[in-house]
Amino acid sequence: MDFQAGLLQDGSPMESLEKQLICPICLEMFSKPVVILPCQHNLCRKCANDVFQAANPYWQNRGSLISGGRFRCPSCRHEVLLDRHGVYGLQRNLLVENIIDIYKQECSSRPLKKEEAPMCKEHEDERINIYCVTCEVPTCSMCKVFGAHKDCEVAPLQSVFQGQKTELNNCISMLVAGNDRIQTIISQLEDSCQSTEENSEAAKRELCARFDALAALLEEKKAELLQRIAREQADKTAFIQSLVCQYKEQLEKSSRLVETAIQAAEETGGAAFLMNAKQLIKTIVEASKGGRLEKIEQGYESMDAFSVSLDHLTEAVHALDFDP
Repeated sequence: MDFQAGLLQDGSPMESLEKQLICPICLEMFSKPVVILPCQHNLCRKCANDVFQAANPYWQNRGSLISGGRFRCPSCRHEVLLDRHGVYGLQRNLLVENIIDIYKQECSSRPLKKEEAPMCKEHEDERINIYCVTCEVPTCSMCKVFGAHKDCEVAPLQSVFQGQKTELNNCISMLVAGNDRIQTIISQLEDSCQSTEENSEAAKRELCARFDALAALLEEKKAELLQRIAREQADKTAFIQSLVCQYKEQLEKSSRLVETAIQAAEETGGAAFLMNAKQLIKTIVEASKGGRLEKIEQGYESMDAFSVSLDHLTEAVHALDFDP
């Protein structure tokens, strides 16, 4: 607290000092013990405890199992973090307490200065000294006896003043506590927002990893099936090419035999023809009987056996969804 700056302001030093000793919660002079917050502002410990309890409704006492809590300084809104001792863990401001004692001693040695009450507008010589409870306005005794408030219920001005001042202080404490609760909720919501973003990013990474693994598995299976098709293709084409070679050899032999037969058929001499004709005919007959080569079956070139149905997988992919 900057007492020197307050004392240098206009007005008597005692009045300036009194302003510096007012609690921002109860709006009264600090009542001991006085605690000093980390932001260097001061509060009555009772007022600090009221604000702390309102901001932390589940914290009951120093023996509670709940560890610590928080509230905001009513002067600067700085967040004050407390341990399990609550406001009893805050340091007492002995300097302020000593100044309060000195101030009270000084005030007790001075003659009391009467506060000048405002004058009644209806009765200019009468001071306002009572409160009309019915109309809820301050008034004077003459207004009660002869004036507009003669049929109204009245009460001592000081008692109503103290009651409404106490009510106002309670409202201030309630507002401060409400603001602290709102700030706590805002902090919790901001934390929830950050956690939501972090959890979403983690869920995205996990989903991508699972789909990448599934894609890799499909690629591996595709490569395996393609290799099986390639092996079947190689086996079938090799067999067909071997048959082609065999048939070409047979065709070549048959062509040579045809040429020999044609030459024999062109022989004009009977003796010369008959010498070779019988053996040639026998060779042709044997060639025709033993020249039957292996053939491929019908549909041998088909690869329908390697057709894969992916309908069930397609349906499964379309049905993919998050676990309930």
